Amino acid sequence: MSQSNQLFINEQKILRVAVPSPVKTLFDYLVPITTNVTPCIGARVLVPFGKRDLTGIVIEIVTQSALPLHQLKPAIQILDQEPLFSNQLLELFIWASNYYQYPLGMLFDAALPAWLRKLKSMDFVALQAPAKNISPAMQLNPSQRAAVSAVQQSFNKFQAFLLDGVTGSGKTEVYMQLIEHALKLQLQTLILVPEINLTPQTLQKFAQRFQVPIAVLHSQISEKARAQAWLSAQQGYAPIVLGTRLAAFTPLKNPGLFIIDEEHDLSFKQNDHCRYSARDLLLKRAQLSVCPILLGSATPALESWHNANNGKYKHLRLPERAGNAQTPQIEIMDIRHKRLTGGLSHALIAQIQEHLNNKNQVLLFLNRRGYAPVLICYECGWHQVCKRCDSKMIIHQNINKLRCHHCEAQQAIPKQCPSCKHANIAALGIGTQRIEESLQHYFPQANIARVDRDSVRTKKQWAEILTAIHDGTINILIGTQMLAKGHHFPNISLVAILDIDAALFSADFRAMERIGQLITQVAGRAGRGEQIGKVILQTTHPEHELLQTVIYDGYHALLQKILQERQVSNLPPYTYQILIRAECKKPNLAMHFLQIIKQTLVAKAHIVCSGPIPAVMEKRQGFFRAQLLLQANSRTILQHGLQDALPTITAHELARKVRWSIDVDPTDMF
Repeated sequence: MSQSNQLFINEQKILRVAVPSPVKTLFDYLVPITTNVTPCIGARVLVPFGKRDLTGIVIEIVTQSALPLHQLKPAIQILDQEPLFSNQLLELFIWASNYYQYPLGMLFDAALPAWLRKLKSMDFVALQAPAKNISPAMQLNPSQRAAVSAVQQSFNKFQAFLLDGVTGSGKTEVYMQLIEHALKLQLQTLILVPEINLTPQTLQKFAQRFQVPIAVLHSQISEKARAQAWLSAQQGYAPIVLGTRLAAFTPLKNPGLFIIDEEHDLSFKQNDHCRYSARDLLLKRAQLSVCPILLGSATPALESWHNANNGKYKHLRLPERAGNAQTPQIEIMDIRHKRLTGGLSHALIAQIQEHLNNKNQVLLFLNRRGYAPVLICYECGWHQVCKRCDSKMIIHQNINKLRCHHCEAQQAIPKQCPSCKHANIAALGIGTQRIEESLQHYFPQANIARVDRDSVRTKKQWAEILTAIHDGTINILIGTQMLAKGHHFPNISLVAILDIDAALFSADFRAMERIGQLITQVAGRAGRGEQIGKVILQTTHPEHELLQTVIYDGYHALLQKILQERQVSNLPPYTYQILIRAECKKPNLAMHFLQIIKQTLVAKAHIVCSGPIPAVMEKRQGFFRAQLLLQANSRTILQHGLQDALPTITAHELARKVRWSIDVDPTDMF
């Protein structure tokens, strides 16, 4: 809207509305002609937008517009008599829109339940409290009591806490006693967990402890159920709100406490559309709501640990396991020059047998689903590559298919080499299906369960697996990332990580931190009951510095080492980054567009532009991908520099010919 056409209107109230549009601006509308009632700021309105009618949020009510009065259209309908979003929450949305460089209206559209966006009729029914099944509070050890006391003293003021506790140290009990305190003060608590599969066990624990309605919000509940839970939280009927990252924007009538469990987890980062971090978003929200926030993890993110050490967060430690549980023993198993059968060494097979003989459970961790990652011809060296992605096709023996895990393309497994016609083709490497096959051979009497995206697709399947694990029906678990964190399996006495080597030599500067987290988290599944647990790492690099540090000095020693390296290399948290990605079906066009962006930004002082370069996987789902990394020692300089350049960038003709996105504080360079 041109400032030269600005018209001041003294009597007519004008609604400034955030509309779900890719254009980063608010749109002006008149109050509906059918009513004399002015809508509230933070309420929904139905407005005409081009040839469509869209649901927007009123951000401001003004008496002047940059457009003449006769050019303004009236809103169609006022949808709420009371605001859906408080002033504090509106401020959070505006902050997030500016920080993550994402249109405000699109952000509201993502945060609103679909039922409320689509204007479907719904009889609101407040959530009910669970049936009476009260489990008593557990006796706290001194470290737990100190943590609870510290957070209790910070109610009704902003303070960030890092609850840094070893696996099995009783972080959940700390959460529950703090929630109990919030309930006494008639305040609401919002708890975020990283994965949907962690919500059932958390919900069960809360339902057994608290006689109050609990709102659950994640992507696998129905639209209507999500809307009911969302409104229950917004109207204050649900004192406890539990959800994944999408719950971070849920309105609360009386916010009192925010909790992020497994705060280090990458699942808290949204990697499409608005690329926000739910952890960082909730920290800002706690500040605006003037209440404490608790970040819990056995393996804190490097940035969180750094903030705790420099005094930005208060550091609460739980150095020992709760109850009688003891820290597991970790053993590095050198498999150099050793014959493996289906990914298992003979020494590991013997250990599994010993633990099964003692009536215990065993967990084998391999973060690679499928049967094997490569189908290769030993005559000519041929291997099957996806036609749409720069990726090998994964063997899925159970369905006799080769499948791409990036675009889901699949084809039948050939009986002979398509290149040289020889039949000397074989699977190379191991996946969870191949491990399962080997275990069935060695332990035919054992009940073996594989837990990955191929075998567990529904809530019902997941619930059945969890029940079987807890009642001892399952003897051996083969798990991917789905089982690596947050779960309490008291009968597992042996955990083995089968292929750690693949991650030891990654080019990603965050790889060392993530491997340390993985080892510590997976190891934490062992020995959570009465018996002492054992953890085995199969590796051909037993002398690797990372493994030696994590096992013998601990995860915090690894963080200290990584932090020193980051400081020398001028990498986060000592600098700030924005990653601009672009992709197009035409080769080189994405690279060309990013080069234009770089030329636009090159004049910005103190901003370093690295690239553009092809993405690690240059071709994915038929698109050629490239990326440009922006870096500065000041977050403000980086943000303002990009904001100033965006009008020029978006006006370029290539901005409409390629798909591109802005990722603030990227967590991966994939």
